[in-house]
Amino acid sequence: MESTWNNRVLSDVLGANEGVALRVKQVALVAFGIVLLAVAAKISVPMWPVPITMGTFAVLTIGAAYGARLGLVTILGYMIIGALGFDVFAGSSAEKFGLTYMMGGTGGYLVGYVLATLALGALAQRGWDRSVIWMALALLIGNALIYVPGLLWLGQLYGWDKPILAWGLTPFLIGDALKLALAALVLPAAWKLVGRARG
Repeated sequence: MESTWNNRVLSDVLGANEGVALRVKQVALVAFGIVLLAVAAKISVPMWPVPITMGTFAVLTIGAAYGARLGLVTILGYMIIGALGFDVFAGSSAEKFGLTYMMGGTGGYLVGYVLATLALGALAQRGWDRSVIWMALALLIGNALIYVPGLLWLGQLYGWDKPILAWGLTPFLIGDALKLALAALVLPAAWKLVGRARG
């Protein structure tokens, strides 16, 4: 791989890389990322024991494809839009939205989204997104960073005498494993396509 690609993520090698055109590209990527996060949060795939939503898939993929800085701007933009009351989260609705929703049981997972985006971006900048194995490990780290604050917040909110793991972890593990496997294939495959296009 060319040395000029070191510390680059997928978004860096697509389109403009300097001047006004770079800024326009970054704004477009942030807008696209926010829309993708909002749409993915509403996608529900039937699955046992609970349906799979694609929100975490979008968060982890955007983090890896955008890098830490652009990924952070994107996820924070998404959070701000949600805080303003727009229906962009998986469980939000006309009756429950904005800060009220964000401070509920999902709040810790939303914090985890930010942490996971930063982690995936940083690891992708180290080249972890170019190998299926390293990407899978990065995704496991990112997923853990979503669950840890999520479970801690559930315990704080509802009490540690409640079945916190049964509420916020174990029902989602099968679906998460499938999403992680898909994401681990997508980014390395995208890099191979870029490499062929440049070859």
